Amino acid sequence: MKQPLTCLALALSLLEVCLCAPRRENYDLTGETDWENIDLTNYGDLYDYDDLEPMIEVGTVAPPPNVLPVNQNVPPPETPPPALEEEVPLRPRTTTPPPRLDFAVPGLFGPQTGLGLPTCLLCVCISTSVYCDDVDLEYVPPLPKDTTYFYARFNKIKRVGGNDFLNLNKLKCIDLTGNHITELDEDAFLKLPALQELLLAENKIRSLPELPVTVRYIDARNNQLLSAGIRPEAFKGLTQLEFLYLSYNQLDFIPIPLPESLRSFHIQHNNIQTMHKETFCNHHDTTHQRRALEDIRLDGNPINLSHFPQAYFCLPRLPTGRMQ
Repeated sequence: MKQPLTCLALALSLLEVCLCAPRRENYDLTGETDWENIDLTNYGDLYDYDDLEPMIEVGTVAPPPNVLPVNQNVPPPETPPPALEEEVPLRPRTTTPPPRLDFAVPGLFGPQTGLGLPTCLLCVCISTSVYCDDVDLEYVPPLPKDTTYFYARFNKIKRVGGNDFLNLNKLKCIDLTGNHITELDEDAFLKLPALQELLLAENKIRSLPELPVTVRYIDARNNQLLSAGIRPEAFKGLTQLEFLYLSYNQLDFIPIPLPESLRSFHIQHNNIQTMHKETFCNHHDTTHQRRALEDIRLDGNPINLSHFPQAYFCLPRLPTGRMQ
């Protein structure tokens, strides 16, 4: 009985010693702890927070002054209006002819034209042919010296001067169809020793100039040709002429004499009312025959061809026209 009492007294003494002992700040975490009997009311007093070193509080770093917060709705800066361009008025188009340059020595692309461009840049030059169709030409451009064929159809050329085709000794064909030509110098084509074809259709020509004897083809349809605008015997010396087209003009009579070389002659839709008996044939030579002239058109004129039977006896075919 004494032994249990002795043990109990010893336990109480040890408990008193433990309660009176000062608290230790470090604990042995490896030991066993009676978690069931621990006092949670003074658990926070076990730590002395005054001895802890001050800790740095980490917060949000302030953005630079020129950076806006992400979530802040700030309207975008206004874009300044573009500067207005100053309107520059266009220069009025001059109506005076530009200066013509000398073309004694043609350059790489031909001589300079009145428009300030070499002819073979403004036009198309293929071998010895120059094509200037529908490029708003107002004057015949200077051509390279070896030009053989020249086409300037459907432009605005009003005049052909005596120097426009100067020194073009190889030129065989000139086509000025569909321009506004009203004036042809008397020597505009006379100094062309190789000229064979001359096309002047659909212009406003009232008279024909003198032509070189080498011409084989003349087309002057749809003009304003008058009988007074054709010199007497204008075609007599053209011994190589084969095609002569004078339809849709204002001629009062057929220009005679016509060369024996002529094969086709169109003079329809003029104002021809009469015909000379030697217009096509030699009245003094009944054996005279013109076998080459097979195409004659006189339709559209007020003349009655049946009134001039002696004018056709030398022809292989009768002219086309009114017979009644």
